[in-house]
Amino acid sequence: MTSSDLTTPSAYVVERVRHAIRARMLTVRDISKVTPQLVRVTFHSPDLEGFVSASFDDHIKLFFPADGIPILPTPSEQGLAFPEGAQRPPTRDYTPRSYRATQNELDIEFVLHGDGPAANWVSRAKVGDQLVIAGPRGSFVIPDTFNWLWLIGDETALPAIARRLEELPSGASATVVALVQNASEQQSFSTKANAQIHWVHRDEQSAATGDPLEAAVRQLDIPASGEGYIWAAGEAAQMRAIHQYLTKEKGIAKTRIRASSYWKKGAAAVHETLGADS
Repeated sequence: MTSSDLTTPSAYVVERVRHAIRARMLTVRDISKVTPQLVRVTFHSPDLEGFVSASFDDHIKLFFPADGIPILPTPSEQGLAFPEGAQRPPTRDYTPRSYRATQNELDIEFVLHGDGPAANWVSRAKVGDQLVIAGPRGSFVIPDTFNWLWLIGDETALPAIARRLEELPSGASATVVALVQNASEQQSFSTKANAQIHWVHRDEQSAATGDPLEAAVRQLDIPASGEGYIWAAGEAAQMRAIHQYLTKEKGIAKTRIRASSYWKKGAAAVHETLGADS
């Protein structure tokens, strides 16, 4: 786990892949509930032809126009450009949960929480509505050859976690630690891997116990042998604490951890990777 990149076998090296940025106009085909607080929206469009998502934790930008009328931006030297005089809509980053190329369909899952452009849009969304997406700009590809894999996160990380479990081959070993509000937010994962799922419920935790996600991670035993990788995503403070625990206290190499802030208490549109991850 602590070997340097110079001595790491090629089978255990992550890879960054870049993609050309293109905006696409999508139409809602179906809306369904995965859990009471997690909504899956299925989009379709001929614009999805050529869409590429090479990693389970890719993120695409969704544009949420205030007036409900989406405008398709065009490529420019400065990136995607909107027509002169048009207001640039607010954006949020989301995981491509599932892409079916033969059907030109893309699933995106939304957590119903609070008030914001995404939550407001999905709460009113109906079949036939349109939305613009762009990306992904790039992919951080973690090979499935690792001997063991940890997947850690809250509700915002579940689409990526579920996708990764679906994509893992038979014989792979994965451990999931997932923080949700209560038992009704648990979901069943489809996977060929040997997966152990640990659910943590907020409504069963007291303030005195500290962060429940970090506490659950501290209960895990790091495998004594084999090459492993740890992926984590969720609230910024939680991710920093977990990243620090694993690197400082447990001695895990930073090259074997990818920890990302998908959101931050009191802030909007936060998406960043913490520490060295490549």
